[in-house]
Amino acid sequence: MAEIPALQLDRATLRLGGKTLWRDLTLSVPRGEFLAVLGPNGSGKTSLLRTLLGLQSPDGGRVEVLGQAPRRGSRAVGYVPQQRAFDPDLPLRGRDLVALGLNGHRWGCSLSPRGAHRRVDEMLALVGAREYADGAIGRLSGGEQQRLRVAQALISDPQILLCDEPLLSLDLHYQQAIVELLADWNRRRGVTVVFVTHDINPALSAIHRVLLLAGGRWAAGEPDQALTSETLSHLYGLPVEVLRIGGRVVVLGAELGGHAPLPEHPAGV
Repeated sequence: MAEIPALQLDRATLRLGGKTLWRDLTLSVPRGEFLAVLGPNGSGKTSLLRTLLGLQSPDGGRVEVLGQAPRRGSRAVGYVPQQRAFDPDLPLRGRDLVALGLNGHRWGCSLSPRGAHRRVDEMLALVGAREYADGAIGRLSGGEQQRLRVAQALISDPQILLCDEPLLSLDLHYQQAIVELLADWNRRRGVTVVFVTHDINPALSAIHRVLLLAGGRWAAGEPDQALTSETLSHLYGLPVEVLRIGGRVVVLGAELGGHAPLPEHPAGV
């Protein structure tokens, strides 16, 4: 019997405010894949993650997570949201934020057992956040907060990890550290990673496939197949030049956030 994929989308369509973010999106993501999602602002990248989290429903087609309809609060799915500022006076420490990944789904307050404390300490060490773990979350830098969010998402040992711009506010050193951490969980533990990003280069070595979203259209394929001048020009309906320089992908050409009409999407690249 074939293994149920981590994620399955069959002709899925999502509209928001009268705009079609993506339509007829058909994609099967096997367990253990590292999938990058790219596209201009407003193309539906974050909305795709919200759909997989069960926070919004598609307007057409079918979406499944581990063989079932997406549902809120699933411990099998970890989530690293886009960075948002915390109130500087919020009475929440860094370690408290991480602990919410273990018990944040429960109502009320309770003292964490010793094992939970140990687990939080392990995750803080894993992301290099122990030195500021007892500081007020709202007074930490954006990069420090983001590392704590990654620890919070991983602490419950999810089967799927959804990451929405997880490298924002991180310097190059910590960008690489977080990518290596996610790649290790993907490779050694078989965690499926969906990685929304505006810059694929820091994670290029870890990625198995790329999903491109633009103007309601989509394309998917391995990085060397999807990230080409021909594919991006076809998808965006604009002249795009893709160069590879020193192991990095550089995209040149027209503004990719434009609203030019797009041709029919490739049925997978």
